[in-house]
Amino acid sequence: EHLKDLGYDIGYTTVCNQINRKLSSRKEAFIRQLYSPGEVCEFDWGEVKLEIGGSLQTLYMAVFTPAMSNYRYAILFHRQNTESFLQAHVLFFEHVGGVFHTMVYDNMRVAIRRFVGPSEKEPTEALLKLSTYYQFHFRFCNVARGNEKGHVERSVEFVRRKAFSGNDRYPSVEAANVWLEGTCNRLNTRFNRDNQGKRSIDLLEVEKKRLAPVPPPFDCAHIEQCRADKYSVITYGTNRYSVPDHLVGRIVDIKVYPEQLHCYHDNRKVCQHERHYTRQGWYINLDHYLYTLRRKPGALAGSQVLASAPQEVKCVFSQYFKHTPKDFIELLIFLQEHGYDFDKVNEAIDRLLRSSPHDISVDKIKVLCMQKNEVYTPVVNYDDQILQQSRAQLEELSLLLNY
Repeated sequence: EHLKDLGYDIGYTTVCNQINRKLSSRKEAFIRQLYSPGEVCEFDWGEVKLEIGGSLQTLYMAVFTPAMSNYRYAILFHRQNTESFLQAHVLFFEHVGGVFHTMVYDNMRVAIRRFVGPSEKEPTEALLKLSTYYQFHFRFCNVARGNEKGHVERSVEFVRRKAFSGNDRYPSVEAANVWLEGTCNRLNTRFNRDNQGKRSIDLLEVEKKRLAPVPPPFDCAHIEQCRADKYSVITYGTNRYSVPDHLVGRIVDIKVYPEQLHCYHDNRKVCQHERHYTRQGWYINLDHYLYTLRRKPGALAGSQVLASAPQEVKCVFSQYFKHTPKDFIELLIFLQEHGYDFDKVNEAIDRLLRSSPHDISVDKIKVLCMQKNEVYTPVVNYDDQILQQSRAQLEELSLLLNY
């Protein structure tokens, strides 16, 4: 419209075509880089949608690609957060048996705390601690410049397609990670034209000679504090986790890992739980409530504690102790004090069912649990003739020696 106001007889399409010619007249060129063994490794995240245990979930794939060997290492996490970022590095360094001299990241929140200027970035405290512990340098790509870490950019898409394009259903995240590990192993053992026809796994062996030694694993947990409520549970991430019932009203320190929660009180570890990413869930350990249940045995039958117990525990209670919950609690205390698994109870009940199926009692189960498998040495019946000859030889030796 402005050109027309100036008196030019021109259309919109002509202007667009001219602009496109100007923009496309000179495309950007890139300079191919050469890398020394053990010098540079690139890291990035990739989003993966999988059906886990029958429900669709969004998981996050951490991918490492050494620039020289083009080796691929990937692992799935529930969240793209700091503890997952740290845990991924710990597992990768242990996997390759060393530490690369420089790690390359894009502008991810878990690595960059804030932008200081047009090109300056301030790293997060977690990245500073990690790099100090493992003694590696790091650098960040410029904004919208994924080509500056092109190896891992391609690896995220490549590994995701190879691993999950034909199979996106798994019973658990652990099973999906096993499948992902197998996929990476297959990719790393192929002859790769990008590596001048060499296998990535062979080139990694060359890189390993230049890697810095890997120290003991970095503790990637962060600490939270929670107070145990009247139900002897702590709340983390909207989910409730049980702690031993003597901690009701006390402050519990939680070391939060990507897949686990470790609970401490007075610098002593009191329990640990698998970390869950559901909402409003209750995750209860029956052993945490034995002291309270000993005083209130009638509360067991309809409790959240029993509902959360393993199926085998609920079956034994309903079949043999439904009307005598106090005996069942005494049995559980006995197992806890002696360090026995519940399998001992099942084995004892199986033996009782074969001998006296109508008399299943706590005392008998305890006795059978404490029995040890005795090893009997069979009595060997020697041949009489051999025994007589042996005695005769001993008598001859006695005469020769004047005994």
